[in-house]
Amino acid sequence: MSRLGRLWAGSITAALVALAGRPVAAQEHAPAAAQHEIDIMSHLGDSHAIELPYWNPPYYVEVELPRLPPVHIDGATIDLSPTKHAVLLALAAVIVGLVFLYASRAVARAQAQGHPPRGFAAALEAMVLYIRQEVILPNVGPHGEGYVNYLLTVFFFILTCNLLGLLPWSATPTSNIAVTGAMALVSLAVIEISGMRSLGLKGYLGTIFFLPAGLPTLLKPVMLVIMTPIEIIGKLAKPFALAVRLFANMTAGHVAVLALIGLTFFFQSYLVGVAASVMATGIMLLELFVAFLQAFVFTLLTSVFIGLMRAEH
Repeated sequence: MSRLGRLWAGSITAALVALAGRPVAAQEHAPAAAQHEIDIMSHLGDSHAIELPYWNPPYYVEVELPRLPPVHIDGATIDLSPTKHAVLLALAAVIVGLVFLYASRAVARAQAQGHPPRGFAAALEAMVLYIRQEVILPNVGPHGEGYVNYLLTVFFFILTCNLLGLLPWSATPTSNIAVTGAMALVSLAVIEISGMRSLGLKGYLGTIFFLPAGLPTLLKPVMLVIMTPIEIIGKLAKPFALAVRLFANMTAGHVAVLALIGLTFFFQSYLVGVAASVMATGIMLLELFVAFLQAFVFTLLTSVFIGLMRAEH
């Protein structure tokens, strides 16, 4: 969602100028519109450059990221050069690490002094306790403490990535299907490994090669042929749902905001600018809610899938 904050502010500024009664000739609109063309896909896609604030129009400067030599493996060429989304993923990881280091020390200091933590540390502690007590442990099931650290990391990492996309000159890593797909694959690995540990090898294979109890011997090969692909598809559908849901929700809001902002420059009308700015503001507020909601849903569903796998019989 790069340049979204600048374009949003520009449309609001144009609307305020109109309300102040400043005349703008028709011929003045054409170059302005040409300078403010919005390529929605370029804002949502990844690139090898990041945008930084700048004090002169267009109020940003593109900085090219370093390009690394490609790696060749068995005829395949792999480009490991950093991209905009990769940089923001690393930034999100650093932010989460620093925030929890600060909060943990603040909580430990407050407990040593004999009083509860206050301020930001208290709010973060309350959020952690809620996710742990109301989301993770009830859904993962008995002895689910070992999954708390991973699932809390997932929640706060996704939340940070989502919130970064609401900042000007930034982007949303979770609007990249490669990012959400990779996170879903990690969750799939955790889900399946938890099933192996809880059910044992024989019990885990029963979740793939499923045979109903009391089935006649002659029907067992037929049921295996029918049910095995269904069980495998069911396992793959879980990470697919996690990846697509997060990707689609984080992309849809950005597309709507960019499209509304683009209406101001397309129609070259201050009246449209006022209406588009009001609607874009509403969607931005909704996106703030969606940023928390999608992090919560991803964590909740991963917890549910782990619990279902561990409870298979």
